[in-house]
Amino acid sequence: MLIYQVMPSPARRISGKVRRSSPRVNIISPAFDVKEFLDSAGLGRIIRRFRGKEAIFAQGDPAKNVMYIQEGGVRLTVVNEGGKEAVVAILRPGDFLGEGCLAGQSKYMATATTIAPTTVLVIEKKEMIRALHQEHEFSDRFIAYMLGRNIRVEEDLIDQLFNSSEKRLARTLLLLARFGAPGRPQKVLPQVSQETLAEMIGTTRSRVNFFMNKFRNLGFIEYNGEIHINDSLLSVVLHD
Repeated sequence: MLIYQVMPSPARRISGKVRRSSPRVNIISPAFDVKEFLDSAGLGRIIRRFRGKEAIFAQGDPAKNVMYIQEGGVRLTVVNEGGKEAVVAILRPGDFLGEGCLAGQSKYMATATTIAPTTVLVIEKKEMIRALHQEHEFSDRFIAYMLGRNIRVEEDLIDQLFNSSEKRLARTLLLLARFGAPGRPQKVLPQVSQETLAEMIGTTRSRVNFFMNKFRNLGFIEYNGEIHINDSLLSVVLHD
């Protein structure tokens, strides 16, 4: 909505008489609302809905858009030349994906597959660049998100190099529960299989099954179809 503000025009003196010209109309643009921008369709933005286990894009597809997850969840996987697949991330509402196109990537480097019915805002690259350049509140949020993701990648690498598979599994479960993120942790995890967890931490499904049973016996998690995370699981990560 545009707000019109009528401004009085300055008086002019013509042939000894004071004449007031027509009033000027200034158009005042409304303040930019980041939440509304990410929650709704608009110029250069469309909302798409996917079923569970449906591909949003595949590794090697042309990278033309940035996407924002409104609801559901997305698994990012990569496949090497030998056909081996690895899970590199599980993304939740509030996360972006496909942002590599902003840095010049011409193709998506991973495959994005939904893990549940998912709603995604698809933002055209041109519109994303415009918003980042012109809307400071939006660019601040996006930069903060990307910095947080970079920190997460570094922590993942350190975790993979130095921690045991048991500790890596505990940390992954806590991250999926949003432990330490703003707001309250999500006690019930999204649908994620033991195979996916094994790929994420670099071990076998049998090892994941062993540790999941151990965590359940110790009261760290409740595991009966859905995974319920208790705060006590943090003790596994903190224990030397």
